[in-house]
Amino acid sequence: MDAPGDSEGPPPPAGDGPAASARETPNRLSRKQLLVLISAASMNLGSMMSYSILGPFFPKEAEKKGASNTVIGMIFGCYALVHLLASLLFGKYLVHIGAKFMFVAGMFVSGGVTILFGVLDQVPAGPVFVAMCFLVRIADAVSFAAAITASFSILTKTFPNNVATALGSLEIFSGLGLVLGPPLGGLLYQSFGYEVPFILLGCITFLMVPLNMCILPDYESSPGKQSFWKLITLPKVALISLIISSLSACFGFLDPTLSLFVVKKFNLPAGYVGLVFLGLALSYTIASPLFGLLSDKMPHLRKWFLVFGNLITAGCYMLLGPVPVLHIQSQLWLLVLMLVINGISAGMSLIPTFPEILSCAYENGFEEDLSTLALVSGLFSAVWSVGAFIGPTLGGFLYEKIGFEWAAAIQGLWALTSVSNQSFVFIFLTFIEKRDGEFTLTSTFNCVKGISDGLVLSIGVLKETKKI
Repeated sequence: MDAPGDSEGPPPPAGDGPAASARETPNRLSRKQLLVLISAASMNLGSMMSYSILGPFFPKEAEKKGASNTVIGMIFGCYALVHLLASLLFGKYLVHIGAKFMFVAGMFVSGGVTILFGVLDQVPAGPVFVAMCFLVRIADAVSFAAAITASFSILTKTFPNNVATALGSLEIFSGLGLVLGPPLGGLLYQSFGYEVPFILLGCITFLMVPLNMCILPDYESSPGKQSFWKLITLPKVALISLIISSLSACFGFLDPTLSLFVVKKFNLPAGYVGLVFLGLALSYTIASPLFGLLSDKMPHLRKWFLVFGNLITAGCYMLLGPVPVLHIQSQLWLLVLMLVINGISAGMSLIPTFPEILSCAYENGFEEDLSTLALVSGLFSAVWSVGAFIGPTLGGFLYEKIGFEWAAAIQGLWALTSVSNQSFVFIFLTFIEKRDGEFTLTSTFNCVKGISDGLVLSIGVLKETKKI
Protein backbone atom coordinates (compact mmCIF):
# COMPACT_ATOMS: atom_id res chain seq x y z
CA MET A 1 0.00 0.00 0.00
CA ASP A 2 1.07 3.59 -0.53
CA ALA A 3 2.67 5.30 2.42
CA PRO A 4 0.82 8.38 3.74
CA GLY A 5 1.73 11.45 1.79
CA ASP A 6 3.40 9.46 -0.97
CA SER A 7 0.34 8.79 -3.12
CA GLU A 8 0.66 10.38 -6.52
CA GLY A 9 -2.94 9.76 -7.59
CA PRO A 10 -4.13 8.51 -10.95
CA PRO A 11 -2.13 9.72 -13.95
CA PRO A 12 -3.92 12.17 -16.24
CA PRO A 13 -4.05 11.69 -20.00
CA ALA A 14 -0.66 12.30 -21.56
CA GLY A 15 -1.91 13.77 -24.79
CA ASP A 16 -2.04 17.31 -26.08
CA GLY A 17 -4.42 19.94 -24.81
CA PRO A 18 -5.14 21.94 -21.70
CA ALA A 19 -4.89 18.96 -19.36
CA ALA A 20 -1.38 18.23 -20.55
CA SER A 21 -0.21 21.80 -20.34
CA ALA A 22 -1.67 22.23 -16.88
CA ARG A 23 0.41 19.51 -15.28
CA GLU A 24 2.36 20.36 -12.20
CA THR A 25 5.85 18.96 -12.20
CA PRO A 26 7.51 18.68 -8.79
CA ASN A 27 10.90 20.31 -8.46
CA ARG A 28 12.30 17.49 -6.34
CA LEU A 29 11.92 13.75 -6.32
CA SER A 30 10.09 12.28 -3.36
CA ARG A 31 11.69 9.50 -1.37
CA LYS A 32 9.39 6.93 -2.96
CA GLN A 33 10.18 8.14 -6.48
CA LEU A 34 13.91 7.99 -5.81
CA LEU A 35 13.69 4.43 -4.46
CA VAL A 36 11.59 3.30 -7.43
CA LEU A 37 14.15 4.76 -9.83
CA ILE A 38 16.95 2.92 -8.00
CA SER A 39 15.03 -0.38 -8.14
CA ALA A 40 14.10 -0.08 -11.80
CA ALA A 41 17.59 1.10 -12.72
CA SER A 42 19.25 -1.88 -11.00
CA MET A 43 16.93 -4.28 -12.81
CA ASN A 44 17.48 -2.67 -16.22
CA LEU A 45 21.24 -2.53 -15.79
CA GLY A 46 21.61 -6.15 -14.71
CA SER A 47 19.12 -7.57 -17.21
CA MET A 48 20.51 -5.64 -20.18
CA MET A 49 24.07 -6.66 -19.35
CA SER A 50 23.00 -10.31 -19.13
CA TYR A 51 21.11 -10.01 -22.41
CA SER A 52 23.77 -8.15 -24.41
CA ILE A 53 26.76 -10.14 -23.19
CA LEU A 54 25.98 -12.91 -25.68
CA GLY A 55 26.60 -10.82 -28.81
CA PRO A 56 30.40 -10.75 -29.11
CA PHE A 57 31.23 -14.41 -28.49
CA PHE A 58 28.19 -16.71 -28.17
CA PRO A 59 27.60 -17.10 -31.96
CA LYS A 60 31.21 -18.23 -32.32
CA GLU A 61 30.91 -20.72 -29.43
CA ALA A 62 27.61 -22.03 -30.79
CA GLU A 63 29.19 -22.63 -34.19
CA LYS A 64 31.88 -24.71 -32.47
CA LYS A 65 29.08 -26.80 -30.93
CA GLY A 66 27.60 -27.52 -34.36
CA ALA A 67 24.83 -24.89 -34.46
CA SER A 68 24.13 -23.25 -37.83
CA ASN A 69 23.56 -19.50 -38.25
CA THR A 70 19.83 -20.14 -38.58
CA VAL A 71 19.75 -22.11 -35.31
CA ILE A 72 21.79 -19.40 -33.57
CA GLY A 73 19.25 -16.84 -34.74
CA MET A 74 16.44 -19.02 -33.39
CA ILE A 75 18.20 -19.29 -30.01
CA PHE A 76 18.26 -15.51 -29.83
CA GLY A 77 14.73 -15.26 -31.22
CA CYS A 78 13.05 -17.80 -28.91
CA TYR A 79 13.77 -15.47 -26.00
CA ALA A 80 11.52 -12.86 -27.56
CA LEU A 81 8.75 -15.31 -28.50
CA VAL A 82 8.46 -16.59 -24.93
CA HIS A 83 8.78 -13.02 -23.63
CA LEU A 84 5.80 -12.10 -25.82
CA LEU A 85 3.52 -14.74 -24.32
CA ALA A 86 4.76 -14.21 -20.77
CA SER A 87 4.31 -10.41 -20.98
CA LEU A 88 0.66 -10.74 -21.97
CA LEU A 89 0.07 -13.20 -19.14
CA PHE A 90 1.87 -11.14 -16.50
CA GLY A 91 0.23 -7.92 -17.70
CA LYS A 92 -3.22 -9.44 -17.23
CA TYR A 93 -2.55 -10.94 -13.81
CA LEU A 94 -0.13 -8.41 -12.31
CA VAL A 95 -2.71 -6.99 -9.88
CA HIS A 96 -3.47 -10.56 -8.69
CA ILE A 97 0.18 -11.55 -8.22
CA GLY A 98 1.45 -8.23 -6.89
CA ALA A 99 3.81 -5.88 -8.70
CA LYS A 100 6.59 -6.01 -6.09
CA PHE A 101 6.60 -9.81 -5.79
CA MET A 102 6.60 -10.19 -9.59
CA PHE A 103 9.53 -7.77 -9.88
CA VAL A 104 11.70 -9.41 -7.21
CA ALA A 105 10.90 -12.98 -8.27
CA GLY A 106 11.74 -12.14 -11.88
CA MET A 107 15.16 -10.81 -10.90
CA PHE A 108 15.91 -13.83 -8.71
CA VAL A 109 15.15 -16.33 -11.48
CA SER A 110 17.05 -14.22 -14.01
CA GLY A 111 20.21 -14.37 -11.90
CA GLY A 112 19.96 -18.15 -11.61
CA VAL A 113 19.48 -18.84 -15.32
CA THR A 114 22.31 -16.45 -16.22
CA ILE A 115 24.66 -18.59 -14.16
CA LEU A 116 23.25 -21.73 -15.81
CA PHE A 117 24.04 -20.26 -19.22
CA GLY A 118 27.68 -20.09 -18.15
CA VAL A 119 27.99 -23.87 -17.85
CA LEU A 120 26.51 -24.69 -21.27
CA ASP A 121 30.00 -25.08 -22.73
CA GLN A 122 30.24 -28.31 -20.72
CA VAL A 123 27.21 -29.74 -22.54
CA PRO A 124 27.93 -32.16 -25.43
CA ALA A 125 27.88 -30.62 -28.92
CA GLY A 126 24.96 -31.12 -31.25
CA PRO A 127 21.25 -31.43 -30.42
CA VAL A 128 21.82 -31.62 -26.65
CA PHE A 129 23.65 -28.28 -26.61
CA VAL A 130 21.00 -26.63 -28.79
CA ALA A 131 18.16 -27.99 -26.63
CA MET A 132 19.79 -26.74 -23.41
CA CYS A 133 20.33 -23.31 -24.96
CA PHE A 134 16.64 -23.11 -25.78
CA LEU A 135 15.57 -24.21 -22.29
CA VAL A 136 17.79 -21.69 -20.49
CA ARG A 137 16.77 -18.84 -22.82
CA ILE A 138 13.09 -19.67 -22.28
CA ALA A 139 13.50 -19.52 -18.48
CA ASP A 140 15.41 -16.24 -18.78
CA ALA A 141 12.66 -14.78 -21.00
CA VAL A 142 9.92 -15.63 -18.49
CA SER A 143 11.86 -14.08 -15.61
CA PHE A 144 12.66 -10.90 -17.51
CA ALA A 145 9.07 -10.55 -18.73
CA ALA A 146 7.89 -10.63 -15.10
CA ALA A 147 10.46 -8.08 -13.95
CA ILE A 148 10.06 -5.60 -16.82
CA THR A 149 6.23 -5.68 -16.82
CA ALA A 150 6.18 -4.99 -13.08
CA SER A 151 8.88 -2.34 -13.46
CA PHE A 152 7.00 -0.36 -16.12
CA SER A 153 3.79 -0.50 -14.11
CA ILE A 154 5.41 0.64 -10.87
CA LEU A 155 7.39 3.37 -12.61
CA THR A 156 4.35 4.76 -14.42
CA LYS A 157 2.30 4.66 -11.22
CA THR A 158 5.02 6.55 -9.37
CA PHE A 159 5.61 9.18 -12.10
CA PRO A 160 2.09 9.82 -13.47
CA ASN A 161 2.88 13.28 -14.87
CA ASN A 162 6.33 12.55 -16.30
CA VAL A 163 6.08 9.10 -17.83
CA ALA A 164 8.34 9.74 -20.84
CA THR A 165 10.96 11.55 -18.75
CA ALA A 166 11.06 8.69 -16.22
CA LEU A 167 11.27 6.02 -18.91
CA GLY A 168 13.88 8.01 -20.82
CA SER A 169 15.98 8.40 -17.67
CA LEU A 170 15.63 4.70 -16.99
CA GLU A 171 16.93 3.95 -20.49
CA ILE A 172 20.24 5.44 -19.36
CA PHE A 173 20.73 2.29 -17.31
CA SER A 174 19.39 0.05 -20.06
CA GLY A 175 21.89 1.70 -22.37
CA LEU A 176 24.67 1.31 -19.83
CA GLY A 177 23.84 -2.38 -19.67
CA LEU A 178 24.04 -2.58 -23.45
CA VAL A 179 27.24 -0.50 -23.38
CA LEU A 180 29.00 -2.50 -20.68
CA GLY A 181 27.68 -5.95 -21.61
CA PRO A 182 29.37 -6.58 -24.99
CA PRO A 183 32.86 -5.17 -24.23
CA LEU A 184 32.89 -6.59 -20.69
CA GLY A 185 31.68 -9.96 -21.94
CA GLY A 186 34.18 -9.96 -24.79
CA LEU A 187 37.11 -9.06 -22.55
CA LEU A 188 36.16 -11.56 -19.81
CA TYR A 189 35.68 -14.27 -22.43
CA GLN A 190 39.03 -13.49 -24.00
CA SER A 191 40.80 -13.45 -20.61
CA PHE A 192 39.07 -16.15 -18.56
CA GLY A 193 36.94 -18.25 -20.92
CA TYR A 194 33.24 -18.84 -21.49
CA GLU A 195 31.98 -19.37 -17.93
CA VAL A 196 33.23 -16.26 -16.12
CA PRO A 197 31.09 -13.55 -17.83
CA PHE A 198 27.82 -15.36 -17.03
CA ILE A 199 28.72 -16.37 -13.48
CA LEU A 200 29.81 -12.82 -12.64
CA LEU A 201 26.65 -11.20 -14.00
CA GLY A 202 24.42 -13.82 -12.41
CA CYS A 203 25.93 -13.14 -9.00
CA ILE A 204 25.51 -9.37 -9.46
CA THR A 205 21.83 -9.91 -10.29
CA PHE A 206 21.42 -12.06 -7.17
CA LEU A 207 22.89 -9.27 -5.04
CA MET A 208 20.27 -6.83 -6.37
CA VAL A 209 17.39 -8.99 -5.13
CA PRO A 210 17.60 -8.15 -1.38
CA LEU A 211 18.19 -4.50 -2.26
CA ASN A 212 14.93 -4.32 -4.19
CA MET A 213 13.03 -6.27 -1.52
CA CYS A 214 13.90 -3.52 0.96
CA ILE A 215 13.41 -0.34 -1.07
CA LEU A 216 10.64 -1.11 -3.58
CA PRO A 217 7.15 0.18 -2.62
CA ASP A 218 4.20 -2.19 -2.74
CA TYR A 219 1.21 -0.99 -4.78
CA GLU A 220 -2.19 -2.65 -4.64
CA SER A 221 -5.13 -2.28 -7.02
CA SER A 222 -8.38 -3.98 -7.93
CA PRO A 223 -8.51 -6.01 -11.17
CA GLY A 224 -9.74 -3.97 -14.14
CA LYS A 225 -12.47 -4.86 -16.62
CA GLN A 226 -10.54 -3.93 -19.77
CA SER A 227 -8.70 -6.40 -22.00
CA PHE A 228 -5.65 -6.53 -24.23
CA TRP A 229 -7.92 -7.04 -27.24
CA LYS A 230 -9.76 -3.75 -26.71
CA LEU A 231 -6.44 -1.95 -26.24
CA ILE A 232 -4.69 -3.36 -29.32
CA THR A 233 -7.72 -2.80 -31.60
CA LEU A 234 -7.57 0.95 -31.04
CA PRO A 235 -6.14 2.16 -34.39
CA LYS A 236 -3.54 4.47 -32.85
CA VAL A 237 -2.35 1.75 -30.47
CA ALA A 238 -2.15 -0.81 -33.29
CA LEU A 239 -0.10 1.62 -35.36
CA ILE A 240 2.32 2.39 -32.53
CA SER A 241 2.62 -1.34 -31.80
CA LEU A 242 3.82 -1.88 -35.38
CA ILE A 243 6.45 0.82 -34.86
CA ILE A 244 7.67 -0.75 -31.62
CA SER A 245 7.95 -4.16 -33.30
CA SER A 246 9.94 -2.79 -36.22
CA LEU A 247 12.40 -1.00 -33.92
CA SER A 248 12.77 -4.12 -31.80
CA ALA A 249 13.44 -6.21 -34.90
CA CYS A 250 16.16 -3.80 -35.96
CA PHE A 251 17.91 -4.21 -32.60
CA GLY A 252 17.37 -7.97 -32.53
CA PHE A 253 18.71 -8.41 -36.06
CA LEU A 254 22.17 -7.32 -34.91
CA ASP A 255 22.53 -9.93 -32.14
CA PRO A 256 23.29 -13.02 -34.25
CA THR A 257 24.70 -11.24 -37.32
CA LEU A 258 26.81 -8.18 -36.50
CA SER A 259 29.59 -9.95 -34.61
CA LEU A 260 29.95 -12.60 -37.34
CA PHE A 261 30.02 -9.91 -40.05
CA VAL A 262 32.59 -7.76 -38.23
CA VAL A 263 34.90 -10.71 -37.51
CA LYS A 264 34.68 -11.96 -41.10
CA LYS A 265 34.91 -8.57 -42.81
CA PHE A 266 37.39 -6.72 -40.60
CA ASN A 267 39.14 -9.59 -38.71
CA LEU A 268 38.51 -8.09 -35.27
CA PRO A 269 39.08 -10.12 -32.07
CA ALA A 270 36.18 -10.72 -29.65
CA GLY A 271 37.20 -7.90 -27.31
CA TYR A 272 37.06 -5.31 -30.10
CA VAL A 273 33.79 -6.69 -31.46
CA GLY A 274 32.21 -5.65 -28.18
CA LEU A 275 33.44 -2.10 -28.74
CA VAL A 276 31.59 -1.99 -32.07
CA PHE A 277 28.33 -2.61 -30.22
CA LEU A 278 29.29 0.32 -27.98
CA GLY A 279 28.42 2.89 -30.66
CA LEU A 280 24.75 1.89 -30.76
CA ALA A 281 24.28 1.49 -27.02
CA LEU A 282 26.08 4.67 -25.97
CA SER A 283 24.23 6.96 -28.39
CA TYR A 284 20.90 5.42 -27.37
CA THR A 285 21.78 5.96 -23.71
CA ILE A 286 22.46 9.65 -24.27
CA ALA A 287 19.51 10.31 -26.61
CA SER A 288 16.76 8.55 -24.62
CA PRO A 289 16.48 10.90 -21.60
CA LEU A 290 16.64 13.93 -23.90
CA PHE A 291 13.73 12.76 -26.05
CA GLY A 292 11.86 11.63 -22.94
CA LEU A 293 12.07 15.14 -21.51
CA LEU A 294 11.00 16.71 -24.83
CA SER A 295 8.09 14.26 -25.11
CA ASP A 296 6.74 15.31 -21.70
CA LYS A 297 7.35 19.04 -22.17
CA MET A 298 6.05 19.17 -25.77
CA PRO A 299 3.64 16.25 -26.35
CA HIS A 300 2.69 17.58 -29.81
CA LEU A 301 6.20 16.65 -31.03
CA ARG A 302 5.81 12.95 -30.27
CA LYS A 303 4.29 12.12 -33.67
CA TRP A 304 7.16 13.86 -35.44
CA PHE A 305 9.69 12.00 -33.32
CA LEU A 306 8.06 8.73 -34.37
CA VAL A 307 8.10 9.65 -38.07
CA PHE A 308 11.61 11.03 -38.38
CA GLY A 309 13.11 8.47 -36.00
CA ASN A 310 11.87 5.59 -38.14
CA LEU A 311 12.99 7.26 -41.37
CA ILE A 312 16.51 7.71 -40.01
CA THR A 313 16.55 4.11 -38.74
CA ALA A 314 15.60 2.82 -42.21
CA GLY A 315 18.42 4.84 -43.79
CA CYS A 316 20.95 3.54 -41.25
CA TYR A 317 20.22 -0.09 -42.05
CA MET A 318 20.50 0.58 -45.77
CA LEU A 319 24.02 1.93 -45.14
CA LEU A 320 25.02 -0.56 -42.45
CA GLY A 321 26.36 -3.08 -45.00
CA PRO A 322 25.98 -0.99 -47.11
CA VAL A 323 23.40 -2.46 -49.51
CA PRO A 324 25.28 -3.46 -52.72
CA VAL A 325 23.09 -1.39 -55.07
CA LEU A 326 24.58 1.78 -53.55
CA HIS A 327 28.10 0.70 -54.65
CA ILE A 328 29.63 1.99 -51.40
CA GLN A 329 32.59 0.09 -50.00
CA SER A 330 32.06 -1.45 -46.59
CA GLN A 331 34.25 0.27 -44.01
CA LEU A 332 34.47 -0.06 -40.24
CA TRP A 333 34.11 3.67 -39.55
CA LEU A 334 30.95 3.84 -41.66
CA LEU A 335 29.42 0.87 -39.84
CA VAL A 336 30.16 2.41 -36.41
CA LEU A 337 28.78 5.79 -37.56
CA MET A 338 25.52 4.18 -38.70
CA LEU A 339 25.22 2.38 -35.36
CA VAL A 340 25.68 5.69 -33.51
CA ILE A 341 23.04 7.45 -35.62
CA ASN A 342 20.73 4.45 -35.23
CA GLY A 343 21.02 4.71 -31.45
CA ILE A 344 19.89 8.35 -31.60
CA SER A 345 17.00 7.61 -33.98
CA ALA A 346 15.89 4.67 -31.80
CA GLY A 347 15.68 6.93 -28.76
CA MET A 348 13.75 9.47 -30.82
CA SER A 349 11.12 7.02 -32.02
CA LEU A 350 10.89 4.56 -29.10
CA ILE A 351 10.62 6.71 -25.97
CA PRO A 352 7.38 8.54 -27.01
CA THR A 353 5.54 5.27 -27.73
CA PHE A 354 4.69 4.27 -24.15
CA PRO A 355 3.09 7.60 -23.11
CA GLU A 356 1.25 7.74 -26.44
CA ILE A 357 -0.31 4.31 -25.85
CA LEU A 358 -1.16 5.24 -22.27
CA SER A 359 -2.74 8.51 -23.39
CA CYS A 360 -4.80 6.72 -26.02
CA ALA A 361 -6.01 4.17 -23.45
CA TYR A 362 -7.19 6.88 -21.06
CA GLU A 363 -8.90 8.80 -23.86
CA ASN A 364 -10.87 5.68 -24.75
CA GLY A 365 -12.30 4.93 -21.34
CA PHE A 366 -9.66 2.77 -19.63
CA GLU A 367 -9.48 3.15 -15.86
CA GLU A 368 -6.68 5.32 -14.52
CA ASP A 369 -5.28 2.68 -12.18
CA LEU A 370 -2.61 0.00 -11.86
CA SER A 371 -4.61 -2.53 -13.91
CA THR A 372 -4.45 -0.29 -16.99
CA LEU A 373 -0.77 0.41 -16.41
CA ALA A 374 -0.20 -3.36 -16.27
CA LEU A 375 -2.08 -3.86 -19.55
CA VAL A 376 -0.07 -1.14 -21.30
CA SER A 377 3.20 -2.44 -19.84
CA GLY A 378 2.38 -5.99 -20.90
CA LEU A 379 1.36 -4.86 -24.38
CA PHE A 380 4.52 -2.80 -24.80
CA SER A 381 6.71 -5.74 -23.76
CA ALA A 382 4.71 -8.14 -25.94
CA VAL A 383 4.90 -6.14 -29.18
CA TRP A 384 8.56 -5.44 -28.49
CA SER A 385 9.05 -9.19 -28.23
CA VAL A 386 7.37 -9.77 -31.60
CA GLY A 387 10.11 -7.79 -33.29
CA ALA A 388 12.78 -9.21 -31.02
CA PHE A 389 11.76 -12.70 -32.18
CA ILE A 390 11.46 -11.93 -35.89
CA GLY A 391 14.61 -9.79 -36.01
CA PRO A 392 17.25 -12.35 -34.96
CA THR A 393 15.38 -15.36 -36.38
CA LEU A 394 14.91 -13.86 -39.83
CA GLY A 395 18.25 -12.08 -39.58
CA GLY A 396 20.18 -15.30 -38.96
CA PHE A 397 18.39 -16.99 -41.87
CA LEU A 398 18.93 -14.09 -44.30
CA TYR A 399 22.56 -13.69 -43.23
CA GLU A 400 23.17 -17.32 -44.08
CA LYS A 401 21.39 -17.11 -47.44
CA ILE A 402 22.12 -13.64 -48.87
CA GLY A 403 24.76 -12.06 -46.61
CA PHE A 404 24.76 -9.26 -44.07
CA GLU A 405 24.49 -6.37 -46.54
CA TRP A 406 21.19 -7.47 -48.11
CA ALA A 407 19.81 -8.78 -44.81
CA ALA A 408 20.36 -5.38 -43.15
CA ALA A 409 18.71 -3.63 -46.11
CA ILE A 410 15.62 -5.85 -45.79
CA GLN A 411 15.51 -5.01 -42.09
CA GLY A 412 15.58 -1.33 -43.00
CA LEU A 413 12.61 -1.83 -45.33
CA TRP A 414 10.53 -2.99 -42.37
CA ALA A 415 11.20 0.29 -40.55
CA LEU A 416 10.42 2.19 -43.77
CA THR A 417 7.13 0.33 -44.18
CA SER A 418 6.05 1.03 -40.60
CA VAL A 419 6.80 4.75 -40.91
CA SER A 420 4.92 4.91 -44.23
CA ASN A 421 1.83 3.35 -42.66
CA GLN A 422 2.24 5.58 -39.66
CA SER A 423 2.43 8.79 -41.71
CA PHE A 424 -0.56 7.79 -43.85
CA VAL A 425 -2.80 6.96 -40.90
CA PHE A 426 -1.72 9.99 -38.85
CA ILE A 427 -2.78 12.24 -41.71
CA PHE A 428 -6.17 10.67 -42.23
CA LEU A 429 -7.04 10.00 -38.59
CA THR A 430 -7.73 13.72 -38.36
CA PHE A 431 -10.59 13.33 -40.82
CA ILE A 432 -11.99 10.01 -39.59
CA GLU A 433 -15.44 10.07 -38.11
CA LYS A 434 -15.76 9.69 -34.33
CA ARG A 435 -18.20 7.40 -32.57
CA ASP A 436 -18.84 7.97 -28.86
CA GLY A 437 -15.65 9.95 -28.63
CA GLU A 438 -13.29 7.22 -29.86
CA PHE A 439 -11.81 6.19 -33.17
CA THR A 440 -12.84 2.76 -34.43
CA LEU A 441 -11.16 0.32 -36.75
CA THR A 442 -14.32 0.15 -38.85
CA SER A 443 -14.32 3.86 -39.55
CA THR A 444 -10.59 3.74 -40.32
CA PHE A 445 -10.98 0.90 -42.82
CA ASN A 446 -14.01 2.59 -44.40
CA CYS A 447 -11.97 5.74 -44.88
CA VAL A 448 -9.03 3.85 -46.41
CA LYS A 449 -11.40 1.82 -48.62
CA GLY A 450 -13.06 5.01 -49.84
CA ILE A 451 -9.70 6.54 -50.71
CA SER A 452 -8.57 3.42 -52.58
CA ASP A 453 -11.85 3.21 -54.50
CA GLY A 454 -11.46 6.84 -55.45
CA LEU A 455 -7.93 6.22 -56.70
CA VAL A 456 -9.07 3.25 -58.80
CA LEU A 457 -11.88 5.33 -60.30
CA SER A 458 -9.48 8.19 -61.06
CA ILE A 459 -7.04 5.85 -62.81
CA GLY A 460 -9.90 4.45 -64.90
CA VAL A 461 -11.00 7.92 -65.94
CA LEU A 462 -7.42 8.85 -66.90
CA LYS A 463 -7.14 5.72 -69.06
CA GLU A 464 -10.38 6.50 -70.85
CA THR A 465 -9.28 10.10 -71.37
CA LYS A 466 -5.99 8.90 -72.84
CA LYS A 467 -7.85 6.65 -75.30
CA ILE A 468 -10.00 9.57 -76.48
